Amino acid sequence: MEKSNKKVNAAIIVIGNEILSGRTQDQNVSFLAKWLNDLGVRVEEVRIIEDKETSIVSCINEVKNNFKYIFTTGGIGPTHDDITSQSIAKAFKLSYGYHKEAYDILEKYYKPGEFSEGRKKMAKIPEHASLIYNPSSGAPGFIVKNVFCLPGVPSILKSMVDGIKDKIVGGDKILSKTISAHTVESEIAKSLEEVQTKFKNIEIGSYPFFRMGKIGVSIVIRSTKIDEINNCSKKIIDLLNSKKIEIINRE
Repeated sequence: MEKSNKKVNAAIIVIGNEILSGRTQDQNVSFLAKWLNDLGVRVEEVRIIEDKETSIVSCINEVKNNFKYIFTTGGIGPTHDDITSQSIAKAFKLSYGYHKEAYDILEKYYKPGEFSEGRKKMAKIPEHASLIYNPSSGAPGFIVKNVFCLPGVPSILKSMVDGIKDKIVGGDKILSKTISAHTVESEIAKSLEEVQTKFKNIEIGSYPFFRMGKIGVSIVIRSTKIDEINNCSKKIIDLLNSKKIEIINRE
C-alpha cells in the first residue's frame, strides 16, 4: 500500500493477568513497535489490562477513535479466561459467534476427535470481522475496523504479522541515530534542552546506562528526515566535545 504523508499512530493493548502478575514477561510490545516503525507507524501508547470483559470493553472504547491502528495481544485462545473476542464484539456492539471460515480452518487443522469445544471456541469472533491467518497453530486472529487482535504467544504472533502488512498504511519511516558517551545526565541536561529547543521537529531522548563498570548516557535522536537527524547529531557531538566528554559510540 502507498504511504500516507501524515503521521500515523498506533496503540498496543496487552491483555492478560499473567502479564500483570509478573508471571509472564511480555515480548510482543517491543516486536510490534519495531515492526510498525518500519512500516511508518508510530506506537504512541501501550496499556496492559486484565482478562476482564469490562476492562477490555472500556479500554477499546477509550482508544479506538484516538489511534489509526490498535493492536491487542492475548485472550483469543481456547480457555475460559480467553475473552478478548467476545469483549471486542461488545465494544463495537456486534454479535459474537462462529465464523464459518475460521471453523473450517480449525476443523481441518485438528485430527478427528481433537476438535474439542475449547478449540471450537477459537472460531468464535465478532460478526463482520476479517481473519488474520495463522501459519503456526491454525487458530486465526481477526480484525474489526481498526482493531487487530493477535495471540499472546510471541512466536505465533510473529508468524502472523506478515499477513496483515498490506492492511497497514503508514507514513514516513521514523529514523534514529544514537550517540553514547561516558557522562551523567545532569552534566548535559541543560545543553540538551537547548538543542531540543533549536530542533523542534526532532525527538531527543536521554537514557542512562551502566556498562563494564562505567556510567554513561545514550542520546537517541529520532525524526522522519535524515538531514535533520544529521544536523542535530552534529550539534550534540560538538556539545559533548566542548565539554571534553568521551564519545564511545555513534550508530
